[in-house]
Amino acid sequence: QVHLVESGGGLVQPGGSLTLSCAASRSWFAINTMGWYRQAPGKEREWVANINGVGSTNYAASVKGRFTISRDNAKITVYLQMNSLKPEDTSVYYCNLHTPDGIDYWGKGTLVTVSS
Repeated sequence: QVHLVESGGGLVQPGGSLTLSCAASRSWFAINTMGWYRQAPGKEREWVANINGVGSTNYAASVKGRFTISRDNAKITVYLQMNSLKPEDTSVYYCNLHTPDGIDYWGKGTLVTVSS
């Protein structure tokens, strides 16, 4: 069983920054693709960004240039640095671990609220 624990959410003003962290319990962490998703009230969960085992990254168009995903395999942790935050970034952010054989694991989420 894999456990993912997100942290770092909170209230931030528009234009501000936050860094989310996701600590994983899985062995062989480095071979898995890690990602962040988000779900706003009344909307479906959407993909935000991911990073594979060799550090290649991908971003949704809505966050590209503002968010940066990174990982520290030694700490078994993935990060999401969020800059220039907008009210429409308000969501519960979920960490995802995707194994090479196609299994997905999810954290319980951390709330990010962007408001003045």
